[in-house]
Amino acid sequence: MNTQEFIALENEYGAHNYHPLDVVVADAKGCWVVDVEGKKYLDCLAAYSAVNQGHCHPKIKEAFLAQVDKVTLTSRAFRNDKLPLLYKKMHEMTGYEMFLPMNSGAEAVETAIKLARRWAYDVKGLAEDTAEIIVADGNFHGRTTTIVGFSDDPDSFKGFGPYCKEAFPMHKYGDLEDLKSKITKNTAAILVEPIQGEGGVVVPPAGYLKGIAEICKANNILFICDEIQAGLGRAGKLFAHYYEEVRPDLVIVGKALSGGFYPVSGVLADKEVMLTIKPGEHGSTFGGNPLAAAVAVRALEVIEEEKLVERSFEMGEYFVERLNAIGNPKIKLVRGRGLWIGLVLDRKARPYCEKLMQEGMLCKDTHEVIIRIAPPLVITKEEIDWAVEKLTKVLAEDL
Repeated sequence: MNTQEFIALENEYGAHNYHPLDVVVADAKGCWVVDVEGKKYLDCLAAYSAVNQGHCHPKIKEAFLAQVDKVTLTSRAFRNDKLPLLYKKMHEMTGYEMFLPMNSGAEAVETAIKLARRWAYDVKGLAEDTAEIIVADGNFHGRTTTIVGFSDDPDSFKGFGPYCKEAFPMHKYGDLEDLKSKITKNTAAILVEPIQGEGGVVVPPAGYLKGIAEICKANNILFICDEIQAGLGRAGKLFAHYYEEVRPDLVIVGKALSGGFYPVSGVLADKEVMLTIKPGEHGSTFGGNPLAAAVAVRALEVIEEEKLVERSFEMGEYFVERLNAIGNPKIKLVRGRGLWIGLVLDRKARPYCEKLMQEGMLCKDTHEVIIRIAPPLVITKEEIDWAVEKLTKVLAEDL
């Protein structure tokens, strides 16, 4: 079957909840993917940061296949010999006392919300059903009905209500004074992305995260940081909040936690928060299963062994420098941290993403005018140079 035949099948029998570029990927290794006709493309999205380690990393694959031959799923009614090792690894890498594993990023965000609310009632002493969690405008934390209920993007929330808006007051991202104005006696937590990915790789003003940490400490409020996309090296640090040397009370992780082999996510926290949820009050059939745990441990080890965090920082600085040197007036701004870059244009970005695809480079547009660039962290300078050549060529055209 060729590309058009696969697309026709998908359009006929699949839900139309995505608007993908018309490339049908059949194979992938490292930073490159191959379509059904055999054409190669440089992947500059990395499955929304899920394959930071590169596609089909051999060491993670080895761990995956080894575990498949033993046991893939056991009920959490029993214990398994892989999950404790993941708990220990997460503690050693991050310093947090405990980890609660889930599957998708949205599930991990929901878990953090439940933890914050339970802490607010059991520890802070708020009256039942009064806890508020302050969020930011421009946020993207997932697709569940609770989460889209505190989005300000109509594409996310329109047509799926009703919502409980009063439970999630919204402040202007990056504005500490506006944030302070939203705090009430019922504020349990503040939930933010250290860098807004879906918003177009929006980096907040310096001091924003540190200010949130100080506000939380002064008001006995939990600081929740959504590091699902930004974390595990994507932004040039293990976590993006490291840039401001803060320590959130809860950190939400996912995506690259499995290197693309399996859905693994979760929440990091210390015992005071984590142990407020008791047996039977939260869980997941697949969360923390032995296959997920084995893959996640190896994925984390690869990040360390191959120094992917440091590589992201170095290659990211080089990529931004090269992009700024293009000098095309269509580029209004280049922003980002590590290998997480937003190329802001003065016109719609989609046609340029489509043209880049024809040139062998896969990117994704967001918010009409922004091209997101987020290749696997194993990308080389030579591959970055090649990508910049393609961008220079395509941006010279009027599409």
